[in-house]
Amino acid sequence: MQRDGVRLNLPAFRFWSHHSCRLFAMSGRASGVYEPWVLWVVLFLALISFGAEAKVHFHKWKVNYQTWAPDCVQVNIISINGQYPGPNIRAREGDTIVVQLENLIPTENVVIHWHGIRQIGTPWNDGTASISQCAIYSGETYVYKFVVDRPGTYFYHGHYGLQRSAGFYGSLIVDAARKEPFTYDGELSIVLNDWWHKSTYDQALGLTSNPFVWVGEPQSLLIEGRGRYDCSATNNSCNATNTQCSPHVLQVQPGRTYRLHIASVTSLSALNFVIQGHRMTVVEADGHYVDPVEVDNLDVYSGESYSVLITANQDPSQNYWAGVNVRGRQPKTPTGLAILNYLPNPSTKFPSAPSPTSPLWNDYAYSKALAKKFVALKGQEELPPLQSNRRLILLNTQNKINGYIKWAINNISLLPPPTPYLVAMKYKIKGAFNANRPPDIYNPRDYNITIPPQNPNAVEGSSVYVFTLNSVVDVILQNANTLTANNSEIHPWHLHGHDFWILGYGDGVFDPAKDPPKYNTVNPPLRNTVAVFPYGWTAIRFKADNPGVWAFHCHVEAHFFMGMGVVFAEGIEKVGRLPNAAMGCGLTRNKIHIHE
Repeated sequence: MQRDGVRLNLPAFRFWSHHSCRLFAMSGRASGVYEPWVLWVVLFLALISFGAEAKVHFHKWKVNYQTWAPDCVQVNIISINGQYPGPNIRAREGDTIVVQLENLIPTENVVIHWHGIRQIGTPWNDGTASISQCAIYSGETYVYKFVVDRPGTYFYHGHYGLQRSAGFYGSLIVDAARKEPFTYDGELSIVLNDWWHKSTYDQALGLTSNPFVWVGEPQSLLIEGRGRYDCSATNNSCNATNTQCSPHVLQVQPGRTYRLHIASVTSLSALNFVIQGHRMTVVEADGHYVDPVEVDNLDVYSGESYSVLITANQDPSQNYWAGVNVRGRQPKTPTGLAILNYLPNPSTKFPSAPSPTSPLWNDYAYSKALAKKFVALKGQEELPPLQSNRRLILLNTQNKINGYIKWAINNISLLPPPTPYLVAMKYKIKGAFNANRPPDIYNPRDYNITIPPQNPNAVEGSSVYVFTLNSVVDVILQNANTLTANNSEIHPWHLHGHDFWILGYGDGVFDPAKDPPKYNTVNPPLRNTVAVFPYGWTAIRFKADNPGVWAFHCHVEAHFFMGMGVVFAEGIEKVGRLPNAAMGCGLTRNKIHIHE
């Protein structure tokens, strides 16, 4: 494994002295080679800035199934070292994370995606099966090694099949190496999730069957892996006294202010997070500082992460509910609850008030207005180039292929090949994927987004969007009606290997002539995940400056499983020699000792 492939991850040092180091970092990253004098200057500035040597954090993980009761109903989950959720990772920007992962599941392969970590210099460790690496077979061990180059709230999760739905996830928090633009007295962290009693095997079977069987709405909403299902409503093994499903407790001292890290790994649900009687100030989103926004509640879409500041300024004799409710789908799932515990009150003291409510599930105007409030904090974030070199308009549609329901982008449903794209493109393996260029746009005159598709038939494909290294790319995500009349859904889209600027949201069909002049290029937020609202569009811009092959997909687990995604690539010639452990499947099964 090319463990020295993590060259000084220079973008980690982006905050030095009014960005005076950016020229060094960007010139080196563009070429993939750093002149010795540049390295010495950068190293010197790094030592001044960080004031401490970067550390290596080593984790040894064993992944397996075991029985658990996240919402009091006993089911099989995927655990790490017998723990659910998985172990928390905590590091400082510039540190190196090493995870030695052993797959003990006898019937399944696994991979882990480090959500929000750009993997600059280590694209093979992005953790996407068939895209960046071969899946880790049962009984095998794989070592992930990468640098966390930017502070913020992140997480990790399985990226193979529906394993995120089986509980394969955990928190990853990166501390800043310099003073941050806000203060607090303590920190708290939660990961939000939705939960089914039906196994991921059964869910996957339904999604790939004809007739189609949808996974349905979740039975519970979990906060830090804990929820509560009404045991009287099931014949399954359910024990309301099981400590595994007792509410998660957030302990606070009266009068103090806390930074609460929030991340969503939901498989389906858009959520709204609210703390009874407390306002929140949003200060960070997806690892980037935002202009502080005070809110009563916060929409959190799958794949998103936030830091909010809360002050324990209510009656100290009471405890309070923290809750999550479903957004964008008619709620059939009870509120997920945790306890904000004012010390020294006992954590077992339940709040006397009813569980907190959220805005109406289909109040999309509220959600759009809230999303537009988040803008970059002045002077702390890079601004986007004013022009792009290429524009993609990607139409999300629900389709059929040979009678089976799928999702497609510009009429192509993604079917990743057995040979990882990164391997095939790096070593020029012919026939590993469809080499034809996928369509950059669809013709809006030929498609009515307000009705079910007149011709629902799509095709499966494995083609790749290839960008010129360091070019600027605009992507417009266009939403449409599903196969069901009068129905369009929220789709949270996540880009691997990059952050992007959110330039704008719009209703109806994107107009290439009228809508771009309305883009926010003054203070757009940098994110890695963004929502596309029903019957609308979202525009993003990013720099294709990270050599590798990267997934861009809907973060709803079932939607990506059914083909809602595309593959981006740039600068493959700059990617270092791939580790053998990332290969050994598909056309490379018997050719893992590949030399350029």
